[in-house]
Amino acid sequence: MEKNILPIKKAVFIFFVFACGYFISALLRAITATLSPILTSEFNLNAGDLGLLAGGYFLGFASMQIPLGYLLDKHGPKKVVSSFLLIAIIGTAAFAFAQSFAGLLVSRILIGVGVSACLMGPLTGYRIWFADEYQQRANAWMLMVLSMGFVFSTLPVQILLPIIGWRWIFGIIAFLIFIIIILTMLFIPSWKNEVNSNHEKNAGSLTDVWKNKFFRSTIPLGLFNYGGMVAIQTLWAGPWMVRVAGYSPLESATGLFWINTTMLVAFFVFGYILPKITKLGLESMKLMKFGLPISYLSLLAIIISGENAGTIHFTIYILTSIVLTLTQPAVALSFPTSLAGKSLTSFNLLIFVGTFLMQWGIGLVIDLCQFLGKEETQSFQISFFVYLLICIFSYLYFILNNRNLSNE
Repeated sequence: MEKNILPIKKAVFIFFVFACGYFISALLRAITATLSPILTSEFNLNAGDLGLLAGGYFLGFASMQIPLGYLLDKHGPKKVVSSFLLIAIIGTAAFAFAQSFAGLLVSRILIGVGVSACLMGPLTGYRIWFADEYQQRANAWMLMVLSMGFVFSTLPVQILLPIIGWRWIFGIIAFLIFIIIILTMLFIPSWKNEVNSNHEKNAGSLTDVWKNKFFRSTIPLGLFNYGGMVAIQTLWAGPWMVRVAGYSPLESATGLFWINTTMLVAFFVFGYILPKITKLGLESMKLMKFGLPISYLSLLAIIISGENAGTIHFTIYILTSIVLTLTQPAVALSFPTSLAGKSLTSFNLLIFVGTFLMQWGIGLVIDLCQFLGKEETQSFQISFFVYLLICIFSYLYFILNNRNLSNE
C-alpha cells in the first residue's frame, strides 16, 4: 500500500480520536494496581492470583495480535478498532458484575481482547498517513496518552472508590467506550486497499517478519525488558509500595499518580525532541545501547533499598526505561508499509505476552519465597532481582546481534 500523507489538521483530529480509545485502554490496563487492595480483600486473593488477574488483560490482548495484523492490513483501523471495542464493552460490563475470581479473570481477558487494537490500529494508520520522520513522535505521543490513562487509573480512581465504588467506575468506562466507537466510525478515514494482485504477492507475509534478523534480536527485549517494565508500572509498583515500603492504599495511589504524571510529561518531551536528536546522529540503536544499562542500575537501586524504595525510586526506573519505547517504531520502519500491521502486532505480541508472564511470574516468585520462609520484603527483592538478571541477558542478546548497527 502506498503512503497517503494527510493534511496536518486532519491528522491532528485523527490522532485525538485514536488517543481517546488508547486512553481508555491504558486506564483499564493499569487500574488493577489501584484496586489491588480492595480486590485482594473482597475476593481473598494471594500474590499469584493478583498477578494472574492483572495479567489476564495481557493474555487476551496478546492472543489477538497475530490475527489483528492480518485484519488491520486488509480492513484498516476504522473497521477493526470499532469492532473490537464492542468486545471491550462486554468485558468491562462483565467485570462490573463479577462475583468471583473466575468471573473477574474472564472479564479481564475479554477486556484485553477488546482493546487489543487501540494502539496497533492507530500505529498502522500512522504508518500510511504520517511521514516517516514523524513515526517515532507519533509513537511517543501515543505513549504519552498511555501515561495519561495510567494517571487517571491512580489517584482519581482512588478518590472515586468511596463515592461510587469500583463496580460503578467500570460501568462509566463501558459508556465511554461506546462514545469512542461512535467517534471512530464518524471521523477515522476508510482503508483504501489499493494493493493489486501482483503487488500482494510481493508484499510479504508474517513469516518474513519473524525470520527478519533485526526482529528476532528484539524478541527477548520485547518479552522480558519491555514486558517486565510494563508489569511493574501497571501492577507491582503498587504492591511494593504498600507491602514493602509501608504505604497506605491512598499513599500508594498518590505515588502511582506522580509516577505516571512524570511519564506523561517525559513522553511528550521525548516525542518532541526525537526527530531533532535523530538529525544530530543519535539513532535509536545508540540511545538503547547506552540508555538501558542506566535503567538496570535504577532497578538495582530499588532492590537494594528495599523498604526505603518508594515513589521516587520507581519514577526514576520507569523514566530511565523510556528508551525501550524506541524498539516498536524501529521494528515498523524496518519493514515495508505492506507489512505495517503484521510487524507492529508481532512486536506488540511480544510485549503483552511478556507483560502477562512477568506480572504472573513476579507474583509466583514472591509466593514461592514466602513459602520457603522468606520475609515479605526479601521475597519482593528476590523476585525483582531475578527479573533484573533476565533483563541483562536480553540486552546482551540484542546488542550482540546488532553489533554493526550499534556501532554506526
